Amino acid sequence: MNNLNLLFRRRIGIQEYEVITFEKLDKVLEKTAKAIPFENLCIMENRSTEITKERIMSKILEQNEGGLCYELNAILYLFLKENNFSSTLIRAVVYDHMKQQWSVTGNTHVANLLTFDGQVYLVDTGFGGNLPLKPVPLNGKTVESKTGEFRVVQTDSEHGDYILYMKLKHKDEDWKIGYAFRSNEGFHDITNLNEVQKIIIEHPGSAFNKKPLITKITDKGNIILTDSSFTEWKDGKMIKEEIDEKRFSKLRKGYFNL
Repeated sequence: MNNLNLLFRRRIGIQEYEVITFEKLDKVLEKTAKAIPFENLCIMENRSTEITKERIMSKILEQNEGGLCYELNAILYLFLKENNFSSTLIRAVVYDHMKQQWSVTGNTHVANLLTFDGQVYLVDTGFGGNLPLKPVPLNGKTVESKTGEFRVVQTDSEHGDYILYMKLKHKDEDWKIGYAFRSNEGFHDITNLNEVQKIIIEHPGSAFNKKPLITKITDKGNIILTDSSFTEWKDGKMIKEEIDEKRFSKLRKGYFNL
């Protein structure tokens, strides 16, 4: 077993020699979401580096940091490949519900497409608190998990041929768009993600170059930390605390070990 496979298993809490079957991907995705936070601290602290396999391994598996979608789904992609899954990376355009428009940063969301037994599935561990926690088939079938309901529908749009729809538990009454993507534009070279990172760091419309954001899934919901607030969703109830810089540092360490 190589270093990446071993370190990833240790990071999320899976036995070293456990065989990862398709049926076990639900467990892998949930453990990943709980263990590795979605966060932009490297960008906010001006310490982002070129994306390579070695540097992503170092950041997430050795230094035990988190990352944004292009880092989290890249390390998942590498782990899936090491465990003999047929997977490719894709870029997607997120729908901005606050502004009621597609993201001005374009196709800067990154996820995985996995093919198993003749069916293609969307596999995503980098969508903040909106994670399906299960592979979602590209046939329109609804998948339900502890975070809500998800489905991928073939829909021709200016941004691709498929759209992820979601209905988050305790938050959404109706289906809403997550993101659109082109299923035929997968790629395997993670250095291509440097273009995505550059846009996220530099674009004035990027949501991730303004203030720190850290979030991860918990057993009962999810937690979200910014420089001004700490929000905890637990069994559908939200508790929000306004915080200062000192409190931010304490919560960052205590809840996310960052």
